[in-house]
Amino acid sequence: MRQRVFYAASLAAVLIIAGCHGAPPLPPAPPASALPSSEYIIGPGDQLNIFVWRNPELSISVPVRPDGRLSLPLVEDVVAIGRTPTQLARELEGRLGKYVKEPVVTVIATAFVGPFTEQVRIIGEASQPRAIPYRTDMTVLDAMIAVGGLTRYAAGNDSVIVRTTGGKQYTYAVHLDSLVRDGDVSSNVALQPGDILIIPQRLF
Repeated sequence: MRQRVFYAASLAAVLIIAGCHGAPPLPPAPPASALPSSEYIIGPGDQLNIFVWRNPELSISVPVRPDGRLSLPLVEDVVAIGRTPTQLARELEGRLGKYVKEPVVTVIATAFVGPFTEQVRIIGEASQPRAIPYRTDMTVLDAMIAVGGLTRYAAGNDSVIVRTTGGKQYTYAVHLDSLVRDGDVSSNVALQPGDILIIPQRLF
């Protein structure tokens, strides 16, 4: 289901680019200072270290299952997806309180995937197009490093970010050639969870 949504969103974004030719110039992406900070949200596939103070037999390293749940000794089928590590720790303390006196739980994510809505998708003429987990203060340059930069056929300065905010979709211009190939750091902009970065092919 997630794959179908991904490809549907990608196709819609490509159609937006196609409609931009001959249209008024797109606005630049907002600077980092204009974007809200966010906490990491747990998603399927994340690896979590769960530490229960003074109870090593209950401490465990466990993956979040595809259904978004996890299990540990004494507690089964806890919903982890959509929560921060701190929120999950408080939930586990409540569940373990039936068996352990005043449990203190710490949850640390050691391998990050994140939920679908918290990922950043890079499609088109990137060396390795893919979805990557969003992290706080992530920028377009971070995304380019993660996907290995641009291909030789990329029209980097015609790239766009498609962003959904408050149920509305916005499209912003991004100058990737200036950033990646010319080293113009003023072209580096912040990303948000759920962004789609589309890099079109150069027209010959």
